[in-house]
Amino acid sequence: MSIDIEQLITDMKGAISQVINQDVTALRGFSERQLKALAKQGEIIAAGVVSGDIDEDLRDFFLDSLEDMALNFAKTLRGLLMVTIEKVWNAIIGVLWKAISSATGINLAAPSAD
Repeated sequence: MSIDIEQLITDMKGAISQVINQDVTALRGFSERQLKALAKQGEIIAAGVVSGDIDEDLRDFFLDSLEDMALNFAKTLRGLLMVTIEKVWNAIIGVLWKAISSATGINLAAPSAD
């Protein structure tokens, strides 16, 4: 038995698309909420500075806090992307191992990305 290369490519693309479409929705929702929160915090800081409610010392404190929020957002997004990459890898390996198992009759256990 042989492997149909075109079908294998189609199956891998399908597995990848399924992972990406699911994870992109989650990433998009997360990033939209976080970006909105960052923008709102910036607006609040600017309004406080303009009104005089936030003096120079407080301004630096709030700006530092905003930097921390942005950094935490970036780090969380990086982590979510790493999880998505691992899921894509698992999907590709799953399709490949299944195709090889079907072609050879050997039951291959897919390796782990750990």
